[in-house]
Amino acid sequence: MARIATVERKTGETQISLTLNLDGSGKCDVHNPIGFFDHMLRSFCKHGLFDLSGSLAGDLNVDQHHLIEDTGIVLGMCFSKALGDCAGIYRSGFFIYPMDESLCRASVDFGGRPYLVCNASLTGIPLVSIGADGKESSFQTDCFEDFWQGFVNNANCNLHLDTIRGRSDHHKMEGLFKAAARAIRAAVEIDPRRNGAIPSTKGVIV
Repeated sequence: MARIATVERKTGETQISLTLNLDGSGKCDVHNPIGFFDHMLRSFCKHGLFDLSGSLAGDLNVDQHHLIEDTGIVLGMCFSKALGDCAGIYRSGFFIYPMDESLCRASVDFGGRPYLVCNASLTGIPLVSIGADGKESSFQTDCFEDFWQGFVNNANCNLHLDTIRGRSDHHKMEGLFKAAARAIRAAVEIDPRRNGAIPSTKGVIV
C-alpha cells in the first residue's frame, strides 16, 4: 500500500500545500521562495529517499519565521498521515553525518510523544546569497530550530539534533538536515520481521 499523504494549510500568514511519498526516490518539486531553505528540503528528500511536491507562500515581508515554521508543521502532518498507526515500521533511527569540518548527529523515535532537543550550535547570523533576480537575499538561521519544532509537534516524534563539532553554519544545518533525513528514513522503513505489528509494547503508538 502506498504511503502517500497530502496536506494543505492556509492561515492569514502562510499558504502551504505538500504531498509526501515516504517510499520515493528522493525527488523534491516544491516551489520555495527561500533559496537556502529550498536547498535544505532538497537535501532532506535526496538523502531520505522521500518524494515531496507542492508550494510554499507566506508573509516574507514580515520575516521568514512564519513560512519556515509552518512548513515544518505541514511536513510533520504529512509524515503522521502517511504513517497512520505506524504498523510495521522500525520506529526509531539514528545517523551521524560528516559535512566537511562539521559532524552532525540525529536520533528519532516515532513513539507518539513530540519532543525536540536541538543543539545545532549556530551563530544566529543570517546566511546571505544572491537570488536569480540578482538581488541579495538571506536565510534566518534562527528559524532552523523553528522548522524542526513544528515538524516534531505534528509528526508525533521525538528528535534530537546535535552538532558534535563544526565551524560553518551552512555545513552544520545541511549536515543536520541530512542526518535527520537518514535517521527518519531508517525509522519509517518497513521492518520485514515485524509482520505488520505495532512497534510498541502498548500495542498502540500514543
